[in-house]
Amino acid sequence: MIKKALFLSLLLLAGGTTIAQQTTTRDSTNTDSLLNSLSASSKSDPVMATFKSTRLILSETSETIKKNNLNFMVIHRFGDIAGADGGGKTFWGLDNSSDIYIGFEYGLTNNLDIDFGRSKYEQLLELGLKYNFLHQTADDRIPVALTVIGKTGLKPYSVSTNVFDDYTNRLNYFAQLIIARKFSSALSLQISPSYLRNNLPFPYLAGNERNFFALSAAGRLKFSKRMGIVVDYAHPFSSFRNNSDSPKFYDPLGVGIEIETGGHVFTINFSNSQAISPINYLSGTTSGWGKGQYRLGFTISRVFSFNKKQKSTY
Repeated sequence: MIKKALFLSLLLLAGGTTIAQQTTTRDSTNTDSLLNSLSASSKSDPVMATFKSTRLILSETSETIKKNNLNFMVIHRFGDIAGADGGGKTFWGLDNSSDIYIGFEYGLTNNLDIDFGRSKYEQLLELGLKYNFLHQTADDRIPVALTVIGKTGLKPYSVSTNVFDDYTNRLNYFAQLIIARKFSSALSLQISPSYLRNNLPFPYLAGNERNFFALSAAGRLKFSKRMGIVVDYAHPFSSFRNNSDSPKFYDPLGVGIEIETGGHVFTINFSNSQAISPINYLSGTTSGWGKGQYRLGFTISRVFSFNKKQKSTY
């Protein structure tokens, strides 16, 4: 009887051990599969926040405003810091403003914005669409993000007598493809081929083209969690601008510091561009860094959410 009980106990122990080993192996396999699945999913997810805002200094970024969110922007350029029009007599440009832009961007979907803004420079009104149609993925299966922009500009007021002999001459068109990549949590770069058409060439000078292409390059390098250095450059491919001596044209270039405060993105910058809109700065940048014709500027962006389930803005 004792032998039978001992044998039965050993049999149950061996069976329990075998079942436990099988259960452990099965659970381990299931857990590994789940972790592998989650890991694979995360690697193929789109890369987020290539840039912290939709604007840098000159350029728009590849970022779009999320659905039912509204981005309100104030962009300001002061006067020349140095040169003939700068110095102490204008408090190094702070007494003057070369351009002021008030703009709104509204998310129709997570990837599609409708934008509206107004500039002091040439009294330009802008209406546009921005569509982020390809996202960079974490596994580099898609190595870049692609965003396309289309804008129409209108100059509603005559700059001088009879400049606009036809109302359609007040219209301008701008198209751009933004190719952006986030190389790391600190470094993001983009290049942007662009096309600009002015129905009436600006400036209003003989030989100026109605149409030309341009190429922009911009980047951000973060040096802390909420701060980074930004650089922005554009080159118009225009024989008129490349060969003109009166006036002399220069490529727009801006450098600055970007600060994220949680609710706002704030950029303090220096640029030789007087104008804020690409329709204007690609056409008419006649200020040169070497002549002291650079100016202080800033951009403030604030996003408001109209999603009922979203408790906070970002």
